[in-house]
Amino acid sequence: MKEMMKKEELLYNYSVRIADNCLILSHRLSELCAKGPVLEEDIALTNISLDLLGQSSAFYKYSAELENKGRTEDDIAFHRSERHFYNFQLSEYPNIDFAYVIVRQFFSDVYHYYLFDFLSQSKDQKMAAISAKSLKEVTYHLRHSSHWLNILGNGSEESQLKIQKAVDSLWIYTGELFVPDDLDKKLLSMKIGVDLKELKTLWMNKINEVFQASKLSKPTSNYFMSGSKEGVHTECLGHILSDMQYLQRSYPGAEW
Repeated sequence: MKEMMKKEELLYNYSVRIADNCLILSHRLSELCAKGPVLEEDIALTNISLDLLGQSSAFYKYSAELENKGRTEDDIAFHRSERHFYNFQLSEYPNIDFAYVIVRQFFSDVYHYYLFDFLSQSKDQKMAAISAKSLKEVTYHLRHSSHWLNILGNGSEESQLKIQKAVDSLWIYTGELFVPDDLDKKLLSMKIGVDLKELKTLWMNKINEVFQASKLSKPTSNYFMSGSKEGVHTECLGHILSDMQYLQRSYPGAEW
């Protein structure tokens, strides 16, 4: 029984971590509603935001089941402070301009594509089922962001400069995607989690492939931000949560 509870606690933490990443990235994209460069792209970004929100909801629901304390996915999402969120710092980065939005999304899409591909084969059946469903959506997300990277990289001199600048600025936030902690190592040994070393290889191969097609240069810097798995974030997350959690914080238990 003790071992079972230990496994459930590990799964709870892992599921929350994935959900946090999807939720914060979804919120960032939701800020762009009615602000897309063209109507079709405005709708596309909104739909991707909704997909990510649905993924976060599914993982939060599973987390609540594992915790078994009567909490819902809303309780987990809306009643934690920034030090108790575990999303990557990349997902909370501001929408500086369209180039930054696309590069942030592309880096995240490649990561999520291989993450959910691996997790769809997890020994935990619920984790595998949620991931398999999410993979279908992320496949479209990756196609979309890769397409835009190619358009901007092969477009005008200005668009190429802007997309390269976004790549150079956001690259330092990609390193922590592949740094395993004890949770990653334990779940990998149980054949539930993902080998981040293998995931990084696949991620880098895809990055190189799309960069080459888009005439973009991969940054050479080896300096990377880290700490999100310990609850360390940029100042941006606090502002996101103050906006996202306002209603539930002001009117606990409020429902539409």
